Amino acid sequence: MSVKALIDLDACRYNLSIAKKAAPDSKCITIIKANAYGHGMVEIAKALNDADMFGVARIDEAIQLREAGITVPVLLLEGFSSENELNLVRQHKLDCVIHNESQLDLLEQSTGEKISVYLKIDSGMHRLGFNPEDVVDVMQRLKQNTNVNTTVKLMTHLANADDKQDDTTLKQIDVFYQSIESFSSAETSIANSAGILGWPQSHALWNRPGIMLYGVSPFIKGKASDHNLKPVMTLSSQLVAVKKIKKGESIGYGGTYICEKDKTVGIVAIGYGDGYPRHAKTGTPVLVNNKRCSLLGRVSMDMICVNLDEQPATKVNDPVVLWGKGLPVEEIAESADTIAYELLCGVTGRVEFVYSD
Repeated sequence: MSVKALIDLDACRYNLSIAKKAAPDSKCITIIKANAYGHGMVEIAKALNDADMFGVARIDEAIQLREAGITVPVLLLEGFSSENELNLVRQHKLDCVIHNESQLDLLEQSTGEKISVYLKIDSGMHRLGFNPEDVVDVMQRLKQNTNVNTTVKLMTHLANADDKQDDTTLKQIDVFYQSIESFSSAETSIANSAGILGWPQSHALWNRPGIMLYGVSPFIKGKASDHNLKPVMTLSSQLVAVKKIKKGESIGYGGTYICEKDKTVGIVAIGYGDGYPRHAKTGTPVLVNNKRCSLLGRVSMDMICVNLDEQPATKVNDPVVLWGKGLPVEEIAESADTIAYELLCGVTGRVEFVYSD
């Protein structure tokens, strides 16, 4: 029995086209960090080989792309943290985000080829970035630095764009543009997936689509279908047993589910050892033979139990979909009190990945 993650590369390309249509005057820094949100970074990069630029978090991700033959420009979103990493940035011809004083110091002390940088401004998320009042001074230092290409780009990150009712996003955009008034001709980047789809005020020359590329809504309570996005990952397995359980009997670890009547129960070969969320509740939807049924009891390491009362003809080896085509991952995330990002990133190494166009 094998659990499979079926990755639809054409759907990923289609979702990128949605990002481009939403902001036709913008270019895209296509975000493929965290192994392309669990989908396979190199495979996704090769499928999107006409991207304007790729964005990754860490230098090992960028090097992996280069070693796989990816020549598209790559932006290192966390930048570098040592002289060795700065040398690797030069060696692999990476663009870098500069977000703190220590990075500035390293740049000023080093020698070598010039690098292209994005200056990150903290407009209100208070995670990475320079304070708005320091932007003029930092830009001056960068422009005087012979290790930096003269065209410094400016960026920020939105903290609450997933909530269309929260005006924090508009405040952040205001703070950002006020802080760069002296550099009005500079190239800029603000919008993440939520910004692209929900906040046109955030569209700039460079947008940064992430979760939407993988067919997931970036909004609270949103669904991919709201924006015509297609799921890229379909997590699938099969039934390993079908059992008749009598009224009053319990199911699974801890006996947390007790049958209110005689039931037909399917045992599915998947569990938290594969990345299925352990905290998914009884009632979480599952597709068996493309028909909805529901999770019963606790998720185990290798198995889950599902209600087959409405499907009496099911048998061992019948197909099961845990999320993806026909079953939005957002629904599973809500039932497990988490977000779709975590589920997609959490699929484990024992799951077989199958890529198709």
